Order: sequence, then structure tokens, then C-alpha cells
Amino acid sequence: MHPFRRTKTLTEAGAMKHRKNNNLPIFVFVFSIFLFGVFIYNKDVKSTALLPLSLPPSHKACELQGNNNPAVLREPIKNEESTEKISSFDDEVKSMATMKDDEPIKIAEDKEQDEEDVELPPEGCDLFTGQWVFGNETHPLYKEEECEFLTAQVTCMRNGRKDSRYQNWRWQPRDCNLPKNQWESMVCLVQSVVPPGRKSLRKIGSLSIFRIEDYNATVEFYWAPFLVQSNSDNPDMHSVLNRIIMPGSIKNHGKNWKDVHYLVFNTYIWWMNTNTMKVLRGSFDEGDTEYDEIDRPIVYKRVLSTWSKWVNKNVNPNRTTVFFSSMSPLHIKSLDWNNSDGIKCALETTPILNQSMHLNVGTDRRLYVVAANITRNMKVPVHFIDITTLSEYRKDAHTAVHTIRQGKVLTPEQKADPATYADCIHWCLPGLPDTWNEFLYTRIISHL
Repeated sequence: MHPFRRTKTLTEAGAMKHRKNNNLPIFVFVFSIFLFGVFIYNKDVKSTALLPLSLPPSHKACELQGNNNPAVLREPIKNEESTEKISSFDDEVKSMATMKDDEPIKIAEDKEQDEEDVELPPEGCDLFTGQWVFGNETHPLYKEEECEFLTAQVTCMRNGRKDSRYQNWRWQPRDCNLPKNQWESMVCLVQSVVPPGRKSLRKIGSLSIFRIEDYNATVEFYWAPFLVQSNSDNPDMHSVLNRIIMPGSIKNHGKNWKDVHYLVFNTYIWWMNTNTMKVLRGSFDEGDTEYDEIDRPIVYKRVLSTWSKWVNKNVNPNRTTVFFSSMSPLHIKSLDWNNSDGIKCALETTPILNQSMHLNVGTDRRLYVVAANITRNMKVPVHFIDITTLSEYRKDAHTAVHTIRQGKVLTPEQKADPATYADCIHWCLPGLPDTWNEFLYTRIISHL
């Protein structure tokens, strides 16, 4: 989706849509959505890593009661030219994934084989509580050089990173196992089994489309950083310092999310530039420019309330499955994990393995609480993909200085100055976002 998949809720991201032929197991494409949103998003919002992130002076972590409730799944929608469509929006900023079809998804012919090959976790197992385990026999799920669609921003090895251990850590839930993933990851997972010349990637305005010819399938990413209308909605001109949003305006974006099978939303990073959000008085269409500055969690709740109303009104839970991915954390200050000799995340090569240590890397848990509570109480079931805490342990998985700036790989001089240039927001691929895809994959196949 990415991402799922800034505002970017997934829409910070935007949206990804995916079409598929009924004779292919549906989870293949669904699984590809979220990561696709992540790396498409990375390409479009690469400047975000260079922006200051703000937390309230006396920010305290909030606790969410019952935050281990299992996510809820569902299924699809309408067809255009006998194809299914999956849309995914990502905000690693945020993500949303969707899929379209006129008829119910057909997967019965593959179900018996799936049941034999894939061990599903027991119902009610908490996938998001566990530990990181080094597993170089199973991870990475694909090789960096084998995925032609990865952008330069996230190909850390190609950009000069020497250690590759960040690719080998797998997530082990405490009380069950994630099913073995017989694909690779997201678009990288899908594209790896598609013959050369039978896949393509193109961009049309806010929409990026990955197409698999042999299955008449597409994975689409739609740029909508805050889910609602903002002055940062142009994917090519979104680096607006004075970001202004309209918390009640979602219709124009929402029309791109209808009639799909899977929707994966999320939005966070772009909310972290300032402690308050600028809320427009009136409408962009009418040329209004005055705005109010309102505390971040208040506006975040207004936006997600608008989004939830849209979902409840426009999504048929018998045909569309909705996901919401929680916050993708940052690792800006090495003192947050007691490394006084560190420089941001730049010198980190292993996860935080001591889970008894109090960890606060600056995640605004107030927004987490808002998202979890709203998604829990919607008429249309929404699967809450809780990636936040487990991702907070992965200080080693960011692109750091092995990335690009203004379209170019960092120079040796820039790499030697991680205090200025280390990107501790985006993630290397293969890497942590592949685990997020595994959660999505697990939820999908567990409810088919």
C-alpha cells in the first residue's frame, strides 16, 4: 500500500491500487501493496528526512487500553474490464491499499494447497508482541539487486552501506509464528516472479501504477499525504514549509479509493514537523488563505474522524477489506537508546534487543491512541496493523547516510557528516518494511 502507503496517510501517502486475474492467489498482490506504497512514497517525499520534527516540550507517552485487539478483515468490489484493483496509500508516511472487481475474489482452487503449505497462526494470537531474531536463512525475503523498481533512496547497499545484517532480522511473535512467506515483498515480491517485459511502472499525476501484464493486474499508489485536502497534495511540489490542511475535506481524494478489494491507510510523519497544525478557514478552491493553528492531536482526530465517516459511508465490508497501519517511528537521537557515542541512527548495526529497557524515541503516542481508538469503533471493520513498538527497536534499519539528497547519492563528504545528513526516518529495503508486509499477508490469508 504503502506507505500502506506526512499526511500521507497512507495517504501521506497516497493510495495504491492493484488489479489481478482471478486465477492468481489474491494475497500475492495484496501483499505487494504496502511496500510499494513505502518506496514510491520514499521517492516522492525524500525531502522529509531533512525537515525538523517536533514534539511537545512535555510530551508523555499515552497508554491505550485494549490495544491488542485483533485486526478485522473483509473483502472487495467492482470490476473494470474484468480486472481487480488494489489501491494502497502509504505514509511511512501513510498508506492505503485498494482492490477492485465486479465479482467476489476467487481463491477456492488454491485454498487446499495453501492450507497444506502455510501454517496459519491461531486465532487471537498477538502478532505484534514478540522479539527480533537474527535469521539469515529466511531473510531477506528478496535481494536488493533483484528488484528493479526500488528507488535509489532505499537501496542502502548500492549506496555504500557495508553491513547487511539489518536485512537478516525476522520478527518472532511470542505465542505463534508468522506463516512462511513463499513470495518476496510487495512489488518486489510480485515483480520477482513476473517475466522481463511483462511488468511496468508509470506515473500519472498523483497516481503511480505498477502493472503485471500476464494477470491484468496493477498495484497503484495514490499521493494524498494527509488523507484530507492540503496544500501539499501535488506529488511533485509537496515540499511546502507552511503546510495547511482542510480536516473536513476528503471527497476529492476518496473518489480514488472506491470500488476496491483492499484499502491500506496510514499517516504520521508529516504531522511531526510542528507541534501545531495549520487548519484553513474556508476553502482552497475559493482562494482562502487564513488559518488557525491547532494542537496536533486535536487535528489528527478531526482528520481520522472525517476519514472514518468516509469509510463507513463508501466501503462495503462484504467486498472490501480495510487496514490502517500505525506510526512508523524515527530514531533521531542516539541518547534515546542510551548510546552516548552515537550520531543519530548513523552508526547503528543491530536492533535494540533489551525489551525491558524503557524506550522513548519520540513517537507521538497521542496520535497512536487516536488511530487505534477510531479504527476500533468503526461500523466498517478495520484491521489495525500495529507496527510502531516493534519498529522502534530497529534503530539499525534506517537509510542513514546511505541514501540520496536532491536526487543524488550522498557524496563522501556528506556521508562523513551524519549529524547533518543521516536520514533516520526512511528505511532500507530489503529490511523492516518487509515485516510490515508479512503482517498484512498474514491477516489476509488468515481471513480468506
